[in-house]
Amino acid sequence: MSDMRAKGDVNKAKGKIEEGLGKLTGNKNQEAKGKVKQVQGSAQQGLGDLQDAARRPKS
Repeated sequence: MSDMRAKGDVNKAKGKIEEGLGKLTGNKNQEAKGKVKQVQGSAQQGLGDLQDAARRPKS
């Protein structure tokens, strides 16, 4: 697993927590920031997948 994929996993988890706290407190700004962080995490995961695929030996 690439470092970028791991960072993406962490950012998605942080985003889910931040979004949940925003919903719980009624803070729409925090909720939106959490959603943005989740999208960033997904993008990082995708980049990590590409990096992993590039490192695999070609058959």
